[in-house]
Amino acid sequence: MNARGPARCVVVGAGPGGVLLTYLLGRAGIEVTLLEARADFERDFRGDSLHPYTLELLATLGLAEDLLRLPHHRARHFRFHTRAGTVVTADYGRIASRYNYVALMPQSRFLEFMAGRIAELDHARVLTRSKATGLLTGPAERVSGVRCGESELPADLVVATDGRHSRMRRLAGLPTESLGATGDLLWFRLPRRPGDPPEADVDLYFGRDHYVALLGGVDDWQVGFTLPKGGYAAARDAGVTPIRNFVAEHVTWLADRVDLLTGFAQTTLLSVEISRVARWWRPGLLLLGDAAHVISPVGGNGILMAVQDAVAAANRLIPPLRAGAVGDEVLAAVQSDREPAIRRVQAQQVRTERRTARARDTGRPLLPPTPLLKALTALPGMRARAARRNAYGPHPPRLDLALLGT
Repeated sequence: MNARGPARCVVVGAGPGGVLLTYLLGRAGIEVTLLEARADFERDFRGDSLHPYTLELLATLGLAEDLLRLPHHRARHFRFHTRAGTVVTADYGRIASRYNYVALMPQSRFLEFMAGRIAELDHARVLTRSKATGLLTGPAERVSGVRCGESELPADLVVATDGRHSRMRRLAGLPTESLGATGDLLWFRLPRRPGDPPEADVDLYFGRDHYVALLGGVDDWQVGFTLPKGGYAAARDAGVTPIRNFVAEHVTWLADRVDLLTGFAQTTLLSVEISRVARWWRPGLLLLGDAAHVISPVGGNGILMAVQDAVAAANRLIPPLRAGAVGDEVLAAVQSDREPAIRRVQAQQVRTERRTARARDTGRPLLPPTPLLKALTALPGMRARAARRNAYGPHPPRLDLALLGT
């Protein structure tokens, strides 16, 4: 350790990656401050999926049991529904894990839980209503902290986890490259009722020009209706009747409550984006999660990628932060550790987007259930393999627990 002691870290943005990294650094004895611009952690219609990897990680930290006492829905299947039948593509129940399901929990509950655990640490703090508005720079333009309103918060390292519209990324002059999303999602909620199908978890219902994504919850269903990219204005002008009709036709057991959707004020537009920056860092600053790479909602693994970014970053950052300085080579190593997985996930999502766009443009069904697809997905081994791939992602990092003194 140098004469002035361990380095100070500021994390900007209390999303899943930000809260987890703050917790890991604080538990390792690093002085870390998490800044959140909002007064609370509400994240409606963002990612609500906690994958087996995330639950196993939290279990190793002694957090999973308490977290799972909060209301959540345990999704065990991922299914496609078409006029020609239903295809079960993933069966999480076949994963060799205590957490052989995806926990669907409002993101706000997860963030509040983690913020509470951060508050218990001696070296970490969360500041809400604290919007980072600028970057401080020192010699050679190295980032040396953030400006927060009228105050300055010096830091030896700033980590930006402030989402797809990252202010820190923009101020740092790190441009994004769009990889070509072709659609958007219009989300709304409908109530869960006792007679609803008990096996409904994470389901896609395909029509000719649209599909509906359905996520199960404890008290309601999240319903996502697909729109062509930039199609929100036309959909709003047409009103909610076409959306209600589509849902009633393709998700027939929701037909008795679609009239509860009465206007666009009940909906939230999620602009689908797939993009990334070429370099995730500049001296003194590291981008993680959506600030570095935006993941499409397809597969529901945006939180998983952010969590894994945080794990990989903690493994690399804790030793040099303890020593008092984080060199550029460390920041580059974090990107090198995570970029292959991100590229694989995004490449698959781009292929899905292009396939969907071609089907929509030619008037073909978005997902024709071919005999080969039906035969392959009928095999338990294929369902288990697909579930493992989604549950853990490519190249999942393992947390070095020795760094935490655990």
